[in-house]
Amino acid sequence: MRKPRPGAFERLEQSLVKLIQEKGADQHQGSSVRFILGLLKVFSWLYGAGVSLRYLLYRTGILRRFPLGIQVISIGNVTAGGTGKTPVTEIFARTLAAQGRKVAILSRGYRRKEAPWWQRMFTQVIEPPLVVSDGKHILLDAATGGDEPYMLASNLPGVAVVVDRNRVKAGRYAIKRLGCDTIILDDGFQYQRLKHSIEVVLVDSTNPFGNGNMLPRGILREPARHLKRAHIIFLTKCRGNVSAVKDEIRKYNPIAEIVECNHTPRLLKDVWSREEYPLEWLRGKTLCTLSGIASPKGFENSLRHLGAKVVWCERYADHHRYEPGEILYALNRSADMGADALVTTEKDAVRFPRFETSPVRCLYLRIAIEILSGAESFDDIISRICFRHTRTGTTRSGI
Repeated sequence: MRKPRPGAFERLEQSLVKLIQEKGADQHQGSSVRFILGLLKVFSWLYGAGVSLRYLLYRTGILRRFPLGIQVISIGNVTAGGTGKTPVTEIFARTLAAQGRKVAILSRGYRRKEAPWWQRMFTQVIEPPLVVSDGKHILLDAATGGDEPYMLASNLPGVAVVVDRNRVKAGRYAIKRLGCDTIILDDGFQYQRLKHSIEVVLVDSTNPFGNGNMLPRGILREPARHLKRAHIIFLTKCRGNVSAVKDEIRKYNPIAEIVECNHTPRLLKDVWSREEYPLEWLRGKTLCTLSGIASPKGFENSLRHLGAKVVWCERYADHHRYEPGEILYALNRSADMGADALVTTEKDAVRFPRFETSPVRCLYLRIAIEILSGAESFDDIISRICFRHTRTGTTRSGI
């Protein structure tokens, strides 16, 4: 079977991501690539100027921040993709719900199916937010509601998931219609229109700030010095000594609580039947992988660390919307190579079209956050959000 080719825009995106993601990745390139990188540098200066102006307008009150009157926990990052934000959002939502809070996660629903921008610009109808889950039932699929909102809704019974570009509107809807008393703003660090009670920022310990440039020349969505706004910093993917990264963070924010954590594999599930496999099943197995995420190396290496032999890796751009032919090609290629399974990520699995039969097992790896240090800080923050009594006997209503 002939391999399907991604579109020209996606191929360009994949090539550029490799060049801008890490320090030194853009070295020893030809003149045409250096010219493109020079253009990207100009655009990054313009982008950075726009970011600075926008924050100035919010600081001076020219642009208004809207409060909701309840706790709003923003979970985000200063870089584009790859920090592992979804599992952290999940642990916050699950812990808060277990403490009796009625939680709603607000998401933009990145790359979900929606009307073209020119229709949205000229329409006069104000649509209500999309409710992926009302806390009792999942009401929308991944294509309509978005990959990450659907995944969160599937893993978090009792937690509402609401999608809208206007998250002020989405938050008001969650309070009024769903009775929520705690909001988690997914990917909210840059969303300043909604007033935040707590800023949680994720930093990837393996690649904290990329090459130090702003988008599109680097991966920074805003300058690293803006970490000073964070109340708590999750240092993710901690697999060794991270003291140098912590020292760098402390230059920007000397007082924020730092929680070190790792994204730990928990189990495998069949993409379609949802049959579960223990991680021990991987030992000695021959695997192929298929992924469309920002940082696929970590996913692929985790399978190797669990004892599997990975013989072929197929990568697409982040949030790639799979066609049936692409999945069928990967399944057939895996079977031809004698693989025991084709393994993907949970975030990718929700985008897979359904097949009634498969020439090889198709599994996804379920990941959860493991807190390595700073657990007491995390518990204290949850206590403050829930208005619980602290060890000193006083009661706090916020951070």
